[in-house]
Amino acid sequence: MEDTAGSNPQSLGFTEKLKSWLSWSWTYVCFIWFGMVLIMIYVLWSPLKLQESLTSVFLNTLTPKFYVALTGTSSLISGLILIFEWWYFRKYGTSFIEQVSVSHLRPLLGGVESSSTTGLFASVNGEAEPRPSVSECKVWRNPLNLFRGAEYNRYTWVTGKEPLTYYDMNLSAQDHQTFFTGDTPQLRPEDAVMQKAWRERNPQARIRAAYQAIEMNHECAAAYVLLAEEEATTITEAERLFKKALSIAGKDINLLVYIKRRLAMCARKLGRIKEAVKMMRDLMKEFPLLGMLNIHENLLEALLELQAYADVQAVLAKYDDISLPKSATICYTSALLKARAVSDKFSPEAASRRGLSTAEMNAVEAIHRAVEFNPHVPKVILIEMKSLILPPEHILKRGDSEAIAYAFFHLQHWKRAEGALNLLHCTWEGTFRIIPYPLEKGHLFYPYPGCTETADRELLPCVCVPEEELPFFILFTAGLCSFTAMLAMLTHQFPELMGVFAKALVLFLFVMGKIEGR
Repeated sequence: MEDTAGSNPQSLGFTEKLKSWLSWSWTYVCFIWFGMVLIMIYVLWSPLKLQESLTSVFLNTLTPKFYVALTGTSSLISGLILIFEWWYFRKYGTSFIEQVSVSHLRPLLGGVESSSTTGLFASVNGEAEPRPSVSECKVWRNPLNLFRGAEYNRYTWVTGKEPLTYYDMNLSAQDHQTFFTGDTPQLRPEDAVMQKAWRERNPQARIRAAYQAIEMNHECAAAYVLLAEEEATTITEAERLFKKALSIAGKDINLLVYIKRRLAMCARKLGRIKEAVKMMRDLMKEFPLLGMLNIHENLLEALLELQAYADVQAVLAKYDDISLPKSATICYTSALLKARAVSDKFSPEAASRRGLSTAEMNAVEAIHRAVEFNPHVPKVILIEMKSLILPPEHILKRGDSEAIAYAFFHLQHWKRAEGALNLLHCTWEGTFRIIPYPLEKGHLFYPYPGCTETADRELLPCVCVPEEELPFFILFTAGLCSFTAMLAMLTHQFPELMGVFAKALVLFLFVMGKIEGR
């Protein structure tokens, strides 16, 4: 497979410059124009006696055609703004007016600077660390990714749809090429065949290449790994092929770690959970420096299935550390443990009357922390999208893809804890009272990255990305456009009646202004 997911840095730079220029022009040109109009009115108010002449001009010289032109022009302008807002929202996932307001207006009005950060990422000397750049919105290998032959292909057989995107599979091909290059200075013939096999786009071509590598060398472990992943139609068959690969893997650390991990996952899926837990613990002890593979997330899920909550807490105590990267599994598992201690007796009505107890407050704060890290998980869990989509092979931390992967494997654990889903449902939205502008400023984590939607749309089939709520300004401009268009039509059809109404409205506003002036 060729990597077609890369983007041109020059085009990205031009796009960023265009967005910056639009933001600058939209904000400051409008401010300058509005300020000049106010200054002109203020200067000419007394010399030209505008206060006395304003009413007569509006009431006597304006014709119904003027009102038609006024409302029609207003409708046109608001319609253009609506089109631009909609285009910007579909392309960048946010409202342009809201973004400009947060970035430029709030600091001018005394708000917090958008570059400020607080919480866990303050440095030792008290200075805030800079906000992460877009390049930090990188994808990670899904620690609990499914087997293509035994699980993903079953989805294709039933629905006729592909569960994985080309971008996701391309990343997996690159991972496999990196993992299975072998420990020899030069590639053996069978290794060269396998390097080509991982790049093949057609599954049958990959399987044929694996058999070709086995014909060259019966001890080609990487070929058996490919067959276990892609040709095996059951977990039992995949486990048999992985055991064969393990017996001939030699001292290749990457192969050993990959195979042992997949064997542990096979044991977990076949119901041998205690065996799976032992295999994962042994693997983590044998290779302690491979923490970036996130094997502890596999261990957490298996321990939750055993309902070994004390062991889960022990794993969290080691990995839920301020200096270590977080994930939805870490944050939401921590929230689940605290929620299950109070959720069976939790009642929103009783809590509103007597207030939250210490244990309930700890649970709510843990939920708020988890939601701040990944705000997509509650919606995915509460509407149970598990039956609609399989998790991708790669995830974007804090994105939809991570939320779907977490919910797919952990929804059952939330259901098992009585009242936990109800507690999550009642409290998760309170996070946004603490951080009303999550794109600008975080509380315990960095501000929520704005690049997640673009990356998630490459990782997930388009039908699987949860629809976002429309920003307020799109709804506002749509309503304004519709209202002014209706006024223009009514003024055109009933000019006299609308003229009387407009004059009465202007007269009313003028009289109210005079009364307030006194």
